[in-house]
Amino acid sequence: MGSMNFVISTLPKFSSWHGTTCGCLLLLVLYYTSWIIYSLYFHPLSRFPGPRLAAISPLIHVIWDIKGEQHSIIKKLHDQDIYGHRKKGQKIFYKDPALYMPLPNGRNSLLTANEADHARMRRLLSHAFSNKALNEQEPILHVYANLLIQRLDEQIGSSSKASAFIDITRWFNFTTFDIIGELSFGESFGCLGDSKYHWWVSTITDAVKASVYLKILWFYPFLGVLARLLIPKHLMQKRADTFNLGCEKVDRRLKGDMARPDFTSYIVKHDHGGKGMSRGEVDANAASFAHPDVYHQVVSEVRGAFSSDCDIRLSALSTLTYLNAVLEERAIINGQFVPEGVSVSVSIWSTFRSETNFVDADSFIPERWLKDVVTGATLYDRYANDRRGAFQPFSYGPRNCLGQHLANAEMRLVLAKLLWHFDLEISADSANWTDQQSFSLWRRPELKMRLFRVERRN
Repeated sequence: MGSMNFVISTLPKFSSWHGTTCGCLLLLVLYYTSWIIYSLYFHPLSRFPGPRLAAISPLIHVIWDIKGEQHSIIKKLHDQDIYGHRKKGQKIFYKDPALYMPLPNGRNSLLTANEADHARMRRLLSHAFSNKALNEQEPILHVYANLLIQRLDEQIGSSSKASAFIDITRWFNFTTFDIIGELSFGESFGCLGDSKYHWWVSTITDAVKASVYLKILWFYPFLGVLARLLIPKHLMQKRADTFNLGCEKVDRRLKGDMARPDFTSYIVKHDHGGKGMSRGEVDANAASFAHPDVYHQVVSEVRGAFSSDCDIRLSALSTLTYLNAVLEERAIINGQFVPEGVSVSVSIWSTFRSETNFVDADSFIPERWLKDVVTGATLYDRYANDRRGAFQPFSYGPRNCLGQHLANAEMRLVLAKLLWHFDLEISADSANWTDQQSFSLWRRPELKMRLFRVERRN
């Protein structure tokens, strides 16, 4: 009897709790239903076309990012209509530190610094990327470009008629990371020397991919306490290990010879009065081969311009018009009122690939960049109206890439030496190589190529 009385006495309590829960859920459903209707039909940005799911929830963008398909999906949307997305009236893609995980030392890097700190860091770093610095760094570029050629030649073997299939993506990565290691820390990562990835290099892509999950925290800040659970522990450990190795390399470089021309020496040299970068801030911081006509023309230009490997210099490479046109072409394969508080961004991939900016935008055509040396006019009338100013592969404005001149110099030098020493054929297995995923950095698959040594008579 006592048990029955207990059950009866508790029924109203459970009933009351159940009613409260149902009421809260009903309010939540009504709130989000109202928000969906408002977003789709009454929001100031509702007149701009785009996916309905993107209009009501930012999670669709996170899903695209996790799949590495954000760039290609937005390109398709650009082809269909004017596209924009908002978070309650505000554009979501801007450089906010909330989009990045803090570095282990808690300091901001050049990417996440506020405007004042960014200007200070950039001003200091700019000396390391000046034309004067590039001329002084040229011997370092030659060391690793020559080592690349040596390693590729070893892959072919000793026979004059031999050839070798290689993954050129892997070897280009070795070269790039060895050069940036040498210029950043005064020591390379040894990738070309060992013919394999240094563990630090091999973790970079995974670490960048993991960061896309953190965008969820920007859209839903209350999940911040779960941040550490969103990323696998082994990736968090790798992230800490890569940061610690960077600190160790900076320590060794700061104790070294500051007369050596690299990034660190310029930072130290121009850090007047301690207004430069703190130690914490220092710590923080092949399509043409598928087109035989393009390949033969650029090979002819390179081999016709230089009688020996020693003649290949940066100053001479800058005058090779078709080689530079190939490099320019490498990434190209209306009065509406916008409410206050909305930030507008440009989808770079979509801009490069838009037919409104470039004729035959999805075709690889270096000729579009060729100009008459006297008049400066475009050589081919078909491409005279291309909007070349839309091509900004290193971004635009005060936060564009400081290292763009170094990157262009490295590409010219490596490509010229590669074409001077070898004949190349792309493997049928790599025909769709340009179909890639992007997680802020491109995840580039193997690019299989067949190398033949160019035999020259003395």
